[in-house]
Amino acid sequence: MEKICNICPRKCHIDKDKSAGFCGTTRTIQIDKVMLHYFEEPCISGTEKSKKYGSGAIFFSGCNLKCVYCQNYEISHTAEGKYYSISELADTFRELEKQDATNINLVTPTHYADQILEALKIYTPKIPIVWNTSGYENVEMIKKIIKKVKVFLFDFKYFSNEYAKKYSACPDYFENCTKSLKLIKKAYPQNVYQDDLLVEGVIIRHLVLPTLYKDSQKILDYIKNTFGTDTTISLLCQYTPCGDASKYPEINRTLKPLEYKKVLQYAQKLGFQNGYQQELTSASTEFIPEFKKCKK
Repeated sequence: MEKICNICPRKCHIDKDKSAGFCGTTRTIQIDKVMLHYFEEPCISGTEKSKKYGSGAIFFSGCNLKCVYCQNYEISHTAEGKYYSISELADTFRELEKQDATNINLVTPTHYADQILEALKIYTPKIPIVWNTSGYENVEMIKKIIKKVKVFLFDFKYFSNEYAKKYSACPDYFENCTKSLKLIKKAYPQNVYQDDLLVEGVIIRHLVLPTLYKDSQKILDYIKNTFGTDTTISLLCQYTPCGDASKYPEINRTLKPLEYKKVLQYAQKLGFQNGYQQELTSASTEFIPEFKKCKK
């Protein structure tokens, strides 16, 4: 494990034994919630055919993005959570597997990539490891994890870096997102399923934001032109104003049905063959896990 942290594109170049990085965390792992999660895509959370339900979600504290509207704002921006040793993280993998989880779902794991790899040396589950990421990744880090992680829930948040800078303090999002995504898709060009569960491959997720449906359409153009229309996409309409969204009037509301419809129709027009969509009723705080503010 490298002493100086440059694990993500922020390249903070700091000793995290002494201070926190942009992500708000030090080298010690912080986790806010461990749970069986039933509201991911069906091939992640389980189906009737799989006879297993509940993705083994581990919600890591902190984040290398600072999305002003983050639904997990209280843990991503304030880095609250219990402290875990590497061996305790390995024990958590084992316990979720005992609970018959469909997979080990690492939510916002990037800033703990080195520690996760160390934990996987102690115990490697027989169920898939899922890298549930914002998409703001270093190619070098992806190369480290790609043999251990075979399922990626990969956010593609913005086409325009103007929006990435404004809403996520990230002026180079597109370049880093697409470089990493190309590497992952090269390693896993086709999705592999067993009993309806994704065991190898990529789902590209995109959360449609209020007023930004044209940016969403540009993302769909890019995916089609780069990876093809057989790519599995997940178009999300669950956006609910959280965090500091009230400071940005244009996004301080849920999606209008027409905005989401325009994105869905555009995906259909482009010829995408595999994907997921949501009901507009998913735009509710009822579906956001209740996070704890506690420390171990």
